[in-house]
Amino acid sequence: MIVTAAVSTTVSEVSAQESAAELLDLMAATPVADRRRAALRCRAIEAWLPLARHLAHRYSGRGEPTDDLVQTATVGLIKAVDKFDPDRGVDFAGYAIPTIIGEIKRHFRDRTWSVRVPRRLQELRLAITEANSTLTHTLGRSPTVADIAVHLGVTEEDVLEGLEGARAYNATSLSTPISADGTTELGDTLGDTDHEFEVAETRVALGPALATLDEREQKILTLRFYGNLTQSQIADQIGISQMHVSRLLTRALTKLRTQLDPVF
Repeated sequence: MIVTAAVSTTVSEVSAQESAAELLDLMAATPVADRRRAALRCRAIEAWLPLARHLAHRYSGRGEPTDDLVQTATVGLIKAVDKFDPDRGVDFAGYAIPTIIGEIKRHFRDRTWSVRVPRRLQELRLAITEANSTLTHTLGRSPTVADIAVHLGVTEEDVLEGLEGARAYNATSLSTPISADGTTELGDTLGDTDHEFEVAETRVALGPALATLDEREQKILTLRFYGNLTQSQIADQIGISQMHVSRLLTRALTKLRTQLDPVF
C-alpha cells in the first residue's frame, strides 16, 4: 500500500511538471500579440508556484517572514517564465532555480538590513561568517581576527570593519529591558535634550548684571522672583508703598535688560 502510494505520488509530480513544461512550450509558440499568450503565462506561473514555495521555505527561519520570502520567490519565478527560451534546450527548472534563489538572496541583501550599509560590507560580512565556520572546524577553536584576515587575504582593519558593519543587520528595540528587575529599558539610557542648556548662558550673564543694581533693587528682585512675594508683601517688609515697589521693580528690570541685551 505504501509503495503504491509513493509510486502514485511520484507519477503525479512528474505529470504536473510535464504539464507545466507544456504550458511554457505553448506560451513560447504563441505570438506576443495573441491574447491567449497572457492566459498561458498566468497558467504557467501558477503551475510552477510549488517550486517557488519550496525554494522560499529553504530560506525560512532566518528572520524574514515566510510570506515575504514566498512573494520574493514568486517574483523570481515570474522573471524566469518571462525570460525562458525553450529553444535553447535547457530544462526550465534548471533555469528557474538559480533565478529564484538569486532573487531571494537579493532580498536578504537589500531589504533585511536594519541600517543600510555599503554592499562591500555586506559581502564582507558573509565572507567573515563563512571563514569563521571554516576556521573553527580547521583550527579546533574560535578563530581570531588575525586568523580571519589571513584566511580572506585582507587586513585586520577590514575584518573589524566587517564585524562592526554586521551589527547593522539587526536592530535592538529601545524597549529592551537591561536591568535584572526589568524596570530599566535601553531607551532610558539614551541622552535627551537638556533644557537647562537654554538658560545656562543667561545665568552666567545674569550675575554681573545683578551686580550693577543697588542693594534695595537687588532685595526687591530677590523677594519678588525667588521669594514669590507680592508687591504689597514686599512693601510691608521693606517699609515703603506698594506703588514705590512697583516703580523700583520696573527700574531694576529695565537695567537688567540693558545689561543683557548686548549679550543676546
